[in-house]
Amino acid sequence: MEQIELGSSGIRTSRVGLGTWAIGGWMWGGSDEAEAIATIRSAVERGVTLIDTAPVYGFGRSEEIVGKALAEGGLRDKAQIATKAGLAWKDGKVWRDSRPERLRLELEDSLRRLRTETIDLYQVHWPDLETPFEETARVLEAMRAEGKIRAIGVSNYSPAQMDAFRAEARLDTVQPPYNLFEREIEADVLPYAARSALTVLSYGALCRGLLSGRMDSGTRFEGDDLRKVDPKFRGERFAHYLAAVEELKTLARERYGRSVLALAVRWVLDQGPTIALWGARHPHQLDPAGEVEGWTLDDEAKRAIDAILARHVPGPIAPTFMAPPTKRPALA
Repeated sequence: MEQIELGSSGIRTSRVGLGTWAIGGWMWGGSDEAEAIATIRSAVERGVTLIDTAPVYGFGRSEEIVGKALAEGGLRDKAQIATKAGLAWKDGKVWRDSRPERLRLELEDSLRRLRTETIDLYQVHWPDLETPFEETARVLEAMRAEGKIRAIGVSNYSPAQMDAFRAEARLDTVQPPYNLFEREIEADVLPYAARSALTVLSYGALCRGLLSGRMDSGTRFEGDDLRKVDPKFRGERFAHYLAAVEELKTLARERYGRSVLALAVRWVLDQGPTIALWGARHPHQLDPAGEVEGWTLDDEAKRAIDAILARHVPGPIAPTFMAPPTKRPALA
């Protein structure tokens, strides 16, 4: 598996990472623990050594499963754990909270759930507009000095917010949504990361399964699955995106002899100092991982991809619907 360094941290990891939001079950219609553990272990065995999680994924459940999966067979030493902080919750409601006391509490809870003494990459999940970014940064820098975390990242931050954060801490990574269909960061975050030597952890590389090639007009989502409220997966817009995927399938097969999933992940990896976070909760969903290695997209293919998107999705939908509230509850 291709490797990359996380900023200037000295930590090297796989350029494909396992995203574990769905493994937590919340907003994904539930999860099977045994299958989830098997998926994590299968990922590490395949060379997908970066495991990305967060406390809010299942309200601690995802971290617990990651910790359990890596605790046996020496897998912890083979994997790099990336988790997050800065979101609080109560009764299923989530809000941003990066106050120092909250971050300290979260760190200890995450270390316990993950069954580890050190977190490889600790990321602020969403920018807390009610807490100075410099204050948040100082706390994380202190955690690194204490040896409890090894590298620092932010997620869903703008360049201006990262500038403020970097005034008080060495930032190694940024994690934004990025895939063939969600490309807003090309205007700001992606060039900023390149200028600042930050590694980009692209979450949603398969656009919540849309680019897996397994969906069709009959696909339905159950329970609390967030795709029930994602505009991409509803009505006429879903049909537009599916039509684009069908053409991308043909391009991937005829030009490279690969799946559309491999094409989508390779596209992300070809955009710069990027990691593609690939969500999975069953081992077989990782079978195409080998297709991503050993090739790149040529310029003609990139132009063909852009033309397909322009034909079928002239008004792409940004993933802003996933953002948690910017204001803390009065009693938080």
